[in-house]
Amino acid sequence: MESAPETMTPEPSPIEEFIDEPRPVRWREALAVLLVVVLCDLAIYRGAGFAGYAVLFVLAPVCLTVGGDVSRGRRVGWLFAAVLLALALRLAWCGSWLAVGCGFFCLVALTMCLAGQMPQVLSLIGFTGQSLAAGAIGLNHYGETARRELQPFKSSTWIAVIMPVGALGLFGTIFILANPDLVSLVSKEWQLWLNRVSEWFVHFSILEIPFWIGTAWITVGLLRPLETFGVFARPRPTSALAPQPAVLYPAFRNTLVCLIALFAVYLGFEFQTLWFRVFPKGFYYSGYAHEGAAWLTFALALATLTLSLIFRGQMLDDPRLPGLKRLAWVWSALNLLLAVAVFNRLFIYVGFNGMTQMRMVGFFGSSAVVLGFLLAVYKIAQHRDFVWLIRADLWALTATVIAYSLTPVDLIVMRHNTRRIMAGDSAPSVQISVHPIDAEGIRELLPLVECPDEIVRDGVRAYFAQHWTRLVAFGAERPLEITHWKEFSRAQISERLLVKELAEHRAAWELYHADSIKQHEAWNRFKEYAYQWY
Repeated sequence: MESAPETMTPEPSPIEEFIDEPRPVRWREALAVLLVVVLCDLAIYRGAGFAGYAVLFVLAPVCLTVGGDVSRGRRVGWLFAAVLLALALRLAWCGSWLAVGCGFFCLVALTMCLAGQMPQVLSLIGFTGQSLAAGAIGLNHYGETARRELQPFKSSTWIAVIMPVGALGLFGTIFILANPDLVSLVSKEWQLWLNRVSEWFVHFSILEIPFWIGTAWITVGLLRPLETFGVFARPRPTSALAPQPAVLYPAFRNTLVCLIALFAVYLGFEFQTLWFRVFPKGFYYSGYAHEGAAWLTFALALATLTLSLIFRGQMLDDPRLPGLKRLAWVWSALNLLLAVAVFNRLFIYVGFNGMTQMRMVGFFGSSAVVLGFLLAVYKIAQHRDFVWLIRADLWALTATVIAYSLTPVDLIVMRHNTRRIMAGDSAPSVQISVHPIDAEGIRELLPLVECPDEIVRDGVRAYFAQHWTRLVAFGAERPLEITHWKEFSRAQISERLLVKELAEHRAAWELYHADSIKQHEAWNRFKEYAYQWY
């Protein structure tokens, strides 16, 4: 007798092996996707400013947390949720596009934590990219679930829902019609609702539909990732053999000795030429304190790379490693003195003609480089691998950028400059005439309406008159109404406070607002006067 043919199980395709079995669609996940689409539509498509993004970064994490698989989530996600809240407050107060970018970065990182994955800077890029493929598969799974679960009238389930709803609507309408006051109230509310719906359709564009689909696509892909993306460190294999001398040990040792000697000589020169001295008129501040600080910061970054390349691989198994580490600690101490020299040069430039946004960038950037160097020292002390250092340095850079976006830069800059001007040093006034200033920075200039320097005083009053015209053009002086979403989404609390405080000092600058010729003359005279410190 012939045996029955064996049933052959088809081999899974590469794609099927790549994709995990999709989890069931839950109603809260679908609701979360819908709410995220609505939020993105309001903040991005229909919004007009940073306040809309603030709303997005407050509510989107809640929606994603509700829709995600919280049981798999990592606790570090709470850190990103806290940063998103801080960024939202910053955007509502005085926003910037850098803060918006940081917000989207943290939003993806939070979603990655909800997926049970540890966010790394490079893996975040892969995780975002996979959302395109994962979104297509997820939406297809949504469709299959809907087709299977929502087939109408196959059972009495739908009738059990439709009948009571219909009865409620029918009798409710009768009860309303029986009371004239209720009829009047409901008709007014109904008319108001119809007006809002019609207004929404007036501003509706056919391009909004692809935006909804794209947002839903990416959101589903982030909530239902295919797999973990990222660069993972592999533990360095430990050899059972006795430690072997590294071929490059003499070269590395001699290099560190030479660099220690060079740094010691240079730091002595730096201390002698730029510390505790009065700089003569015509001193090349830009070359020494600006370009020179940038070159020294580059030297610090190069030192970080040098240490990282020396202490890796075969060198970590060399029995003479402790001696090489002692040289590294000496050179590290000299590098920290070099970092102090970088900050000293930056302070020299600030002392010359005040603080600026780019000098704040310099302070943050130099701090990030110093932090990267300290991480390299930690790597050597703890025998970490090179991949760990790359990850740590990327997070140090990311944290610095986020910290900068949260910092009230113009407030700090202009508060410092105003104090110096009011103390009799008019040099920082040049930063008012050549750099754009946001609302929280302009508020710090208000004491200058009583500045003892007449040219600066008149120039700042003319500046306030100019800015008042711009604020009025954007409607910042009108009461804020949440019903007008476009105006609400562009509102900034700092601008509202600026309007209030400028109005309180209106007597000081009103003359320049009423007379455009006088305003123009005062402002040009101020710019020419301040340019001597440029």
